[in-house]
Amino acid sequence: MNWKRVVAICILAAIPAFALAADKPTKADVDKVVQLISADKAKTKIYCDMAKLERSLDGLDEKKDAKKIEAIGKQLAELGKKLGPEFVKLMDGMQEIDPESAEGKELTAAMEPLDKLCGKA
Repeated sequence: MNWKRVVAICILAAIPAFALAADKPTKADVDKVVQLISADKAKTKIYCDMAKLERSLDGLDEKKDAKKIEAIGKQLAELGKKLGPEFVKLMDGMQEIDPESAEGKELTAAMEPLDKLCGKA
């Protein structure tokens, strides 16, 4: 899943408790969220549903498909909330990290086990 896009969407619908500046997440934070989601079949399904929705954004034009993008964004934000406050906090904190940096690549790699559960390596 493209976490940078999910982060942006979750930020738009952020839970008020996380409206303050977020701490940059660590690999331990990612590992905790991966464990929480992968240990719960319902949360794993929600995560996989989010991955499918996120992939549906590929190829959409920001101007022509703005309403569709907004609707999908709202769905992603609602599903993200169902994954729990740890997930929302993680996604909020991920905005502080450049996905192309060594740190960003490490955190992205730490999320891969969830994608594998969805059938996407």
